[in-house]
Amino acid sequence: MATKVATQKKNGKATESLPTIGGYLIQRLQDYGLKHIFGIPGDFVLQFYNMLEESPIEVIGATREDCAGFAADGYARVHGLGAVCVTYCVGGLSTCNSIAGAFAEKSPVIVISGAPGMEERVADPLLHHRVKDFNTQHEVFDKITIASASLEDPLTAFREIDRCLAAAVHYKRPVYLELPRDRVQTKALFPHEPQEDKLKSHKHALAESLAEAEAMINGCKKPVIIAGVEMHRFALQQEVIKLAEKTEIPMCATLLGKSVVSEKHPLYLGIYEGAMGRDSVRKYVEDSDCVILLGTFMTDINLGIFTAHIDPGQCIYITSEGLRIRHHHYRDVQLKDFVKGLVKADLKPPRREIPDNVRPMEKTFELQPDEKITQRRLFARINELLDENMVVVADIGDSLFGASDLTIYRRSEFLSPAYYTSMGFAIPAALGVQCANRNLRPLVIVGDGAFQMTCLELSTILRHEFNPIVLVLNNKGYGTERFLHEGPFNDIPNWEYHRMPDLLGGGWGFEVHTEGDLDKALHAAMANKDAFSLLNIHLEPLDVSPALTRLAERLSKRL
Repeated sequence: MATKVATQKKNGKATESLPTIGGYLIQRLQDYGLKHIFGIPGDFVLQFYNMLEESPIEVIGATREDCAGFAADGYARVHGLGAVCVTYCVGGLSTCNSIAGAFAEKSPVIVISGAPGMEERVADPLLHHRVKDFNTQHEVFDKITIASASLEDPLTAFREIDRCLAAAVHYKRPVYLELPRDRVQTKALFPHEPQEDKLKSHKHALAESLAEAEAMINGCKKPVIIAGVEMHRFALQQEVIKLAEKTEIPMCATLLGKSVVSEKHPLYLGIYEGAMGRDSVRKYVEDSDCVILLGTFMTDINLGIFTAHIDPGQCIYITSEGLRIRHHHYRDVQLKDFVKGLVKADLKPPRREIPDNVRPMEKTFELQPDEKITQRRLFARINELLDENMVVVADIGDSLFGASDLTIYRRSEFLSPAYYTSMGFAIPAALGVQCANRNLRPLVIVGDGAFQMTCLELSTILRHEFNPIVLVLNNKGYGTERFLHEGPFNDIPNWEYHRMPDLLGGGWGFEVHTEGDLDKALHAAMANKDAFSLLNIHLEPLDVSPALTRLAERLSKRL
């Protein structure tokens, strides 16, 4: 990813024109393939915004900084890298929640924040937006990013830009760059060439770990693969398919890694998530004597609130952060090297049959027009709606749990904050998805509580003529919280969500009470290619998804 330095002629000789800090940062973003950046301007970052406007990178203005962060996260999950640009403290600190979520779920987002100029910090004045001292925001982001830097010194700024951007790509986590406003146009003191250090596996550790994994797989009787979110992030989906097809080992996914492979694949079992998943899948996985966990983070949600049980002594567990085979730990083994090494290894495991009751039974949805819509019937109807051009973006709660039973046709077409579980992710993330790939049409599933938090990002979606279909699950409150602990604090005002298009001046809105209403609205929404469509789907307050019902039944037995 070489950066070209412009040349000028002086006295008939070509001389290098040294780049500015702001200009170099923009060029490096382009080198990494970034075409959009999300954010809201402010006085400390206006110079840099002006440079962005003059560059090929398109600036997508959001309604709130946290929404810009969610949008950049959604963009990164589809494109591979995202970016958000905001002003100092009032802007930057507003993105903390969305960036923390990106860190937790390994989504590489570059946070660029303006800051007071170095010259105006002399004598320690009380400048607006400041909190405690001038380093406060940097210190906060240092805790929720994998790398951070303040671009104060032209002697180090260019190397720091390279270091942080490389860290985002290598570790698939956010990074933070703070740019004082009087350093935007500061030129390099010397010519600078980008430097990238590629991470390599320790040769002998890799060889020994692959040898142990090969012996374990070839000596087992009931192998299974669990593919996780890092197969998305590191673009290793095809390697998972190759491994499964070569060895005929059945595979499943975690909720966070849902759609890592096509859920139509003949070796695909379903989602493994403890009691929230189908019991047949849970038993199939937990009965295995060789569980190959690839890029899987075993969070409490992935484990169905710890109702899942896998014996570490029967696992090969590789992530970008470590490798464990049974109880042996290997250091300095890179995820890509190990997964690709497994594909090339001489693996001859026994063929394990997949019983008919393990794979999901495809049922034709038979419309009952006059029946009230329920969660179970809603998700059954959605499952028939999905096609190869749609991406499901699910917010948390029953929007996520219900969506776990959907069948995603192609890989990497399901997005959700399934570990960090921050409400409000889905609407702005859908904006990021369509900026990253306009050919993907988001089907957004969001509860009414989460919708009320970030719904005005629909105005940005309308402005850019995107066309997501938004399903608002309107049960007049926080449904999952009711499931955990009922109380009046879970009730929220009942908006007329279907009238949002009247407020925003565009889009289509539909009110849904029955299955007949739902069917008509979905047909109209699919036909509306020019703007968003929003369905206000009325549900009973205590109606929950099949996944949440399964969890309740299992927990009740434990308790």
